[in-house]
Amino acid sequence: MPRLLRSVLLVVVLGPLTGCATRIYDEPRGDYHRWDRREEIAFRAYLGERRRPYIEFRRLNAGEQREYWEWRHAHPDRDRDRDRDRR
Repeated sequence: MPRLLRSVLLVVVLGPLTGCATRIYDEPRGDYHRWDRREEIAFRAYLGERRRPYIEFRRLNAGEQREYWEWRHAHPDRDRDRDRDRR
């Protein structure tokens, strides 16, 4: 098996187990967000408030993604903000 293919398979298999986060670009604000466990929880809360069934974020169209980021900036994580204030 070629070396590159083995590396890709290793990342695909072990990535979820290591807690890897994906960086997602928020175009309207021009910043990046880490899509990790916290972001997934926030996204599910957003969908719940709107009584929408779960759909992967990446499957939303650009307008729906923009709506989520607007909501997200208005609903920051309290503990994340508290950590930021301590710096």
